[in-house]
Amino acid sequence: MKPGIFLKSTSPLDDTIFEKSVIFVAEYNEKGAMGFIINKEFPRKLNELEEFKNIISFPIHLGGPVDQEHLYFVHQRPDLIEGGIPVTDNIFLGGDFKSAVKNIDNNILSEKDIKIFIGYCGWDYLELDEEITEGSWMILDARTLF
Repeated sequence: MKPGIFLKSTSPLDDTIFEKSVIFVAEYNEKGAMGFIINKEFPRKLNELEEFKNIISFPIHLGGPVDQEHLYFVHQRPDLIEGGIPVTDNIFLGGDFKSAVKNIDNNILSEKDIKIFIGYCGWDYLELDEEITEGSWMILDARTLF
């Protein structure tokens, strides 16, 4: 498996946080896998968090159950956000979050350019492969988050 794939949960994951989830796998290596739930919005917007109270309203997605104390993001605007790690030809993980927020607040970046997550999904090495093999996840033929 490689980063940049999309997974859809199947019935063995019903009644869990992953029920009806679509995951974007942002990292996959010998340490394990990291991904984000891309189809579930967090109940609060970015401007409802104290640190960002003076910017415009912008959605946050529930990225996953791990480390819900931090924000993560993926985007497709390396021309506006420096330092992102390429995941696919057009999707980047992270980068300069301050410039991303500034560009959101100035209406330069939209929901079609960037997704912000609270928390992430994590798997140990080969754990996600095992879950796919056992039928908990279906690989989707998708190319973009946006």
